[in-house]
Amino acid sequence: MLALVGLTFGVALGSAIVPLISIEMFVLGLCARWPDMSFWIVGASVAVGQVLGKLLYFYAARGDIHLPKFLHRKPSDKPSRLRRWIGPGTRPHRWGEWMHAKCRAHPNWMACTHGVSALVGVPPFMATSVLAGLSGMSTLMFVATGMVGRFARFSLLAASPAVVMTWF
Repeated sequence: MLALVGLTFGVALGSAIVPLISIEMFVLGLCARWPDMSFWIVGASVAVGQVLGKLLYFYAARGDIHLPKFLHRKPSDKPSRLRRWIGPGTRPHRWGEWMHAKCRAHPNWMACTHGVSALVGVPPFMATSVLAGLSGMSTLMFVATGMVGRFARFSLLAASPAVVMTWF
């Protein structure tokens, strides 16, 4: 049982860092295969793993973690097509600057958005983790909203195979 909790934590941590891993499918498979496993233990281990993994994105967005050199953009003299569409002076760029200023002015708005994202998944949890770092949200608020939302989401998901099996 303890090995399954550790495996669940590891997969949750990995899925938080590498978005190609689906923790939802893992939780459903785990709870379908071992139905005697407590749903709240699964929810807690996934919540801790997910929030710890997203803290990397949060700290990188705040500037507390310096990214490796190969992840930095290379300066170019020639403007790219993308820069012509979204570069400085364009409407999307001005909108992004406006949004950044609003997030900085009201970091508690981001707490609500991040909590909803942690629970529902819309907007994507990874995106709100980065935006929370950019907006200057406190680490305590980030962890609290993420843990509550992720715990509720994955506890319900872990309980769903048992609920479906009782219907049939």
